[in-house]
Amino acid sequence: MAEKKESVLAGFKAFLMRGNVIDLAVAVVIGAAFTNIVNSVVKGIINPVVGAFGTQDLESYSTCIKDPCTIVDGEMQGIELQWGLVLSAVLSFLITAAVVYFLMVLPMARILAKRAAHDKAKEGVEEVLEVSELEVLKEIRDHLVSQRGPSSNTGTHSTS
Repeated sequence: MAEKKESVLAGFKAFLMRGNVIDLAVAVVIGAAFTNIVNSVVKGIINPVVGAFGTQDLESYSTCIKDPCTIVDGEMQGIELQWGLVLSAVLSFLITAAVVYFLMVLPMARILAKRAAHDKAKEGVEEVLEVSELEVLKEIRDHLVSQRGPSSNTGTHSTS
């Protein structure tokens, strides 16, 4: 039983020490900080711009589907749809997705494409070297055969 606990703990330790788990933890922390930036941009810039076309900021837009939509003693009377909150969240998501795509995904894809092209070119050079080595060996063989003359062909193996 003690061996099983040690192996489970060793497996868990190995899992935690993998690079991708640490990378994931760093990504979550950076993502949380980035979310604050995006929310500030939406609340500080986008909401006031949208509010310039209306009378309220974006998050305050709502529609009352069952009257009366008033707050009495801290409770909402009626049914209010707060579609401004949803629109604000959608804008936050779109901004976050655009920044991640244009500043992280697209440059990484370009780097990986360049690396793949470089590796492919490197493989092509290695193949050319292998072919050229084979050609050189054939030339050496042909040269040695020509130096021996036609009488030395009797020493070669034939399949007849």
